[in-house]
Amino acid sequence: MATTRAGRMTRSDPRKTTAARAAAIAEQLRHESSILLELYRKKESFTADVSVAEGHLVSCPPPSSQLDTRDKLWRLHSALLQCHMLMERAIAKEEEELGGDKEAEYETQRKMVKDRLSLLLINTGELLKVFDGSAVQTFSKEGLGLDSLTTVFDLKLWVYKVFREVDYWAKTAITTLQALPSVIGPSVRTARVRSTRNTR
Repeated sequence: MATTRAGRMTRSDPRKTTAARAAAIAEQLRHESSILLELYRKKESFTADVSVAEGHLVSCPPPSSQLDTRDKLWRLHSALLQCHMLMERAIAKEEEELGGDKEAEYETQRKMVKDRLSLLLINTGELLKVFDGSAVQTFSKEGLGLDSLTTVFDLKLWVYKVFREVDYWAKTAITTLQALPSVIGPSVRTARVRSTRNTR
Protein backbone atom coordinates (compact mmCIF):
# COMPACT_ATOMS: atom_id res chain seq x y z
CA MET A 1 0.00 0.00 0.00
CA ALA A 2 1.06 3.61 -0.54
CA THR A 3 0.89 6.63 1.78
CA THR A 4 -0.82 9.82 0.59
CA ARG A 5 0.26 13.36 1.55
CA ALA A 6 -2.49 13.42 4.15
CA GLY A 7 -0.99 10.36 5.77
CA ARG A 8 -3.76 8.02 4.72
CA MET A 9 -2.96 4.54 3.43
CA THR A 10 -4.29 3.66 -0.01
CA ARG A 11 -4.39 0.23 -1.58
CA SER A 12 -2.30 -0.04 -4.75
CA ASP A 13 -4.04 -1.08 -7.95
CA PRO A 14 -3.04 -4.72 -8.70
CA ARG A 15 -3.59 -4.11 -12.42
CA LYS A 16 -1.06 -1.29 -12.44
CA THR A 17 1.50 -3.27 -10.43
CA THR A 18 1.15 -6.45 -12.52
CA ALA A 19 1.17 -4.60 -15.85
CA ALA A 20 4.22 -2.53 -14.92
CA ARG A 21 6.06 -5.68 -13.84
CA ALA A 22 5.13 -7.46 -17.07
CA ALA A 23 6.28 -4.47 -19.15
CA ALA A 24 9.64 -4.47 -17.36
CA ILE A 25 10.06 -8.20 -18.03
CA ALA A 26 9.21 -7.63 -21.69
CA GLU A 27 11.94 -4.97 -21.87
CA GLN A 28 14.45 -7.47 -20.49
CA LEU A 29 13.28 -10.16 -22.91
CA ARG A 30 13.67 -7.77 -25.85
CA HIS A 31 17.26 -7.00 -24.84
CA GLU A 32 18.16 -10.64 -24.20
CA SER A 33 16.53 -11.91 -27.41
CA SER A 34 18.48 -9.39 -29.50
CA ILE A 35 21.70 -10.73 -27.98
CA LEU A 36 20.58 -14.31 -28.71
CA LEU A 37 19.94 -13.44 -32.35
CA GLU A 38 23.40 -11.91 -32.63
CA LEU A 39 25.03 -14.97 -31.04
CA TYR A 40 23.09 -17.32 -33.31
CA ARG A 41 24.03 -15.37 -36.44
CA LYS A 42 27.66 -15.49 -35.36
CA LYS A 43 27.48 -19.22 -34.57
CA GLU A 44 25.92 -20.11 -37.92
CA SER A 45 27.84 -17.45 -39.89
CA PHE A 46 24.59 -15.75 -40.93
CA THR A 47 24.60 -12.17 -42.13
CA ALA A 48 22.12 -9.72 -40.60
CA ASP A 49 20.09 -9.78 -43.86
CA VAL A 50 20.01 -13.57 -44.20
CA SER A 51 17.08 -14.64 -46.39
CA VAL A 52 14.20 -16.03 -44.32
CA ALA A 53 10.72 -16.90 -45.57
CA GLU A 54 8.15 -14.16 -45.03
CA GLY A 55 5.31 -14.49 -42.56
CA HIS A 56 5.04 -15.38 -38.88
CA LEU A 57 5.15 -18.74 -37.16
CA VAL A 58 2.75 -17.51 -34.51
CA SER A 59 -0.93 -17.56 -35.42
CA CYS A 60 -3.24 -15.05 -33.76
CA PRO A 61 -5.84 -12.40 -34.70
CA PRO A 62 -4.43 -9.28 -36.40
CA PRO A 63 -3.96 -6.16 -34.26
CA SER A 64 -6.89 -3.78 -34.16
CA SER A 65 -7.75 -0.55 -32.39
CA GLN A 66 -11.23 -2.00 -31.93
CA LEU A 67 -10.00 -4.63 -29.46
CA ASP A 68 -10.70 -3.94 -25.80
CA THR A 69 -8.06 -4.37 -23.09
CA ARG A 70 -8.88 -7.98 -22.34
CA ASP A 71 -8.79 -8.97 -26.03
CA LYS A 72 -5.43 -7.24 -26.51
CA LEU A 73 -4.04 -9.11 -23.51
CA TRP A 74 -5.53 -12.39 -24.69
CA ARG A 75 -3.92 -11.90 -28.12
CA LEU A 76 -0.55 -11.14 -26.55
CA HIS A 77 -0.72 -14.02 -24.08
CA SER A 78 -1.70 -16.48 -26.80
CA ALA A 79 1.20 -15.32 -29.00
CA LEU A 80 3.70 -15.59 -26.13
CA LEU A 81 2.45 -19.09 -25.35
CA GLN A 82 3.09 -20.10 -28.96
CA CYS A 83 6.53 -18.48 -28.84
CA HIS A 84 7.38 -20.47 -25.73
CA MET A 85 6.30 -23.76 -27.30
CA LEU A 86 8.14 -22.92 -30.52
CA MET A 87 11.29 -22.17 -28.58
CA GLU A 88 11.06 -25.42 -26.65
CA ARG A 89 10.69 -27.26 -29.95
CA ALA A 90 13.59 -25.34 -31.52
CA ILE A 91 15.91 -26.20 -28.64
CA ALA A 92 14.88 -29.86 -28.83
CA LYS A 93 15.43 -29.96 -32.61
CA GLU A 94 18.85 -28.37 -32.25
CA GLU A 95 19.87 -31.02 -29.77
CA GLU A 96 18.32 -33.90 -31.74
CA GLU A 97 19.39 -32.99 -35.27
CA LEU A 98 22.47 -30.85 -34.71
CA GLY A 99 23.85 -32.64 -31.68
CA GLY A 100 23.46 -29.71 -29.33
CA ASP A 101 25.94 -26.85 -29.10
CA LYS A 102 29.20 -26.57 -27.24
CA GLU A 103 29.30 -22.78 -27.13
CA ALA A 104 28.58 -21.97 -23.49
CA GLU A 105 27.70 -18.32 -24.10
CA TYR A 106 25.07 -19.22 -26.70
CA GLU A 107 23.52 -21.98 -24.60
CA THR A 108 23.42 -19.73 -21.54
CA GLN A 109 21.76 -16.92 -23.50
CA ARG A 110 19.26 -19.30 -25.07
CA LYS A 111 18.23 -20.61 -21.65
CA MET A 112 18.01 -17.06 -20.32
CA VAL A 113 15.62 -16.04 -23.11
CA LYS A 114 13.48 -19.16 -22.62
CA ASP A 115 13.24 -18.55 -18.86
CA ARG A 116 12.45 -14.86 -19.34
CA LEU A 117 9.76 -15.75 -21.85
CA SER A 118 8.27 -18.19 -19.33
CA LEU A 119 8.20 -15.43 -16.72
CA LEU A 120 6.52 -12.99 -19.10
CA LEU A 121 3.97 -15.66 -19.98
CA ILE A 122 3.15 -16.16 -16.29
CA ASN A 123 2.76 -12.41 -15.73
CA THR A 124 0.52 -11.81 -18.74
CA GLY A 125 -1.60 -14.73 -17.55
CA GLU A 126 -1.92 -13.08 -14.14
CA LEU A 127 -2.76 -9.80 -15.82
CA LEU A 128 -5.54 -11.44 -17.80
CA LYS A 129 -7.06 -12.75 -14.57
CA VAL A 130 -6.80 -9.32 -12.95
CA PHE A 131 -8.77 -7.86 -15.87
CA ASP A 132 -11.57 -10.33 -15.13
CA GLY A 133 -10.48 -12.71 -17.83
CA SER A 134 -8.73 -16.06 -17.88
CA ALA A 135 -5.48 -17.21 -19.43
CA VAL A 136 -6.75 -19.46 -22.21
CA GLN A 137 -4.10 -21.68 -23.77
CA THR A 138 -4.68 -21.98 -27.50
CA PHE A 139 -2.01 -23.49 -29.70
CA SER A 140 -1.84 -25.86 -32.62
CA LYS A 141 1.31 -27.67 -33.69
CA GLU A 142 0.12 -27.43 -37.28
CA GLY A 143 1.69 -23.99 -37.57
CA LEU A 144 5.20 -25.04 -36.55
CA GLY A 145 6.43 -25.27 -40.12
CA LEU A 146 8.54 -28.37 -39.44
CA ASP A 147 7.19 -30.35 -42.40
CA SER A 148 9.15 -28.25 -44.87
CA LEU A 149 12.51 -28.81 -43.16
CA THR A 150 14.36 -31.14 -45.51
CA THR A 151 17.97 -30.13 -44.89
CA VAL A 152 20.14 -29.14 -41.95
CA PHE A 153 20.32 -25.61 -43.36
CA ASP A 154 16.51 -25.43 -43.46
CA LEU A 155 16.45 -26.41 -39.79
CA LYS A 156 18.99 -23.73 -38.91
CA LEU A 157 16.92 -21.11 -40.72
CA TRP A 158 13.78 -22.29 -38.92
CA VAL A 159 15.48 -22.01 -35.52
CA TYR A 160 16.62 -18.52 -36.48
CA LYS A 161 13.06 -17.62 -37.45
CA VAL A 162 11.80 -18.87 -34.08
CA PHE A 163 14.27 -16.59 -32.29
CA ARG A 164 13.20 -13.67 -34.49
CA GLU A 165 9.58 -14.42 -33.63
CA VAL A 166 10.38 -14.23 -29.91
CA ASP A 167 12.15 -10.91 -30.50
CA TYR A 168 9.17 -9.56 -32.47
CA TRP A 169 6.66 -10.49 -29.79
CA ALA A 170 8.88 -9.09 -27.07
CA LYS A 171 8.67 -5.73 -28.88
CA THR A 172 4.92 -6.15 -29.30
CA ALA A 173 4.56 -6.97 -25.60
CA ILE A 174 6.36 -3.77 -24.64
CA THR A 175 4.07 -1.67 -26.86
CA THR A 176 0.90 -3.42 -25.71
CA LEU A 177 1.67 -3.39 -22.00
CA GLN A 178 2.94 0.18 -21.86
CA ALA A 179 -0.22 1.37 -23.63
CA LEU A 180 -2.52 -0.14 -21.01
CA PRO A 181 -4.41 2.42 -18.87
CA SER A 182 -3.19 0.54 -15.78
CA VAL A 183 0.45 1.25 -16.70
CA ILE A 184 -0.11 4.89 -17.61
CA GLY A 185 -2.09 5.47 -14.43
CA PRO A 186 -4.20 8.48 -13.47
CA SER A 187 -1.29 10.22 -11.73
CA VAL A 188 0.81 10.16 -14.92
CA ARG A 189 -2.10 11.42 -17.01
CA THR A 190 -2.72 14.25 -14.50
CA ALA A 191 0.95 15.22 -14.60
CA ARG A 192 0.83 15.36 -18.41
CA VAL A 193 -2.26 17.60 -18.33
CA ARG A 194 -0.61 19.96 -15.83
CA SER A 195 2.54 20.07 -17.94
CA THR A 196 0.50 20.95 -21.01
CA ARG A 197 -1.32 23.72 -19.13
CA ASN A 198 1.94 25.18 -17.90
CA THR A 199 3.27 25.51 -21.44
CA ARG A 200 0.29 27.47 -22.62
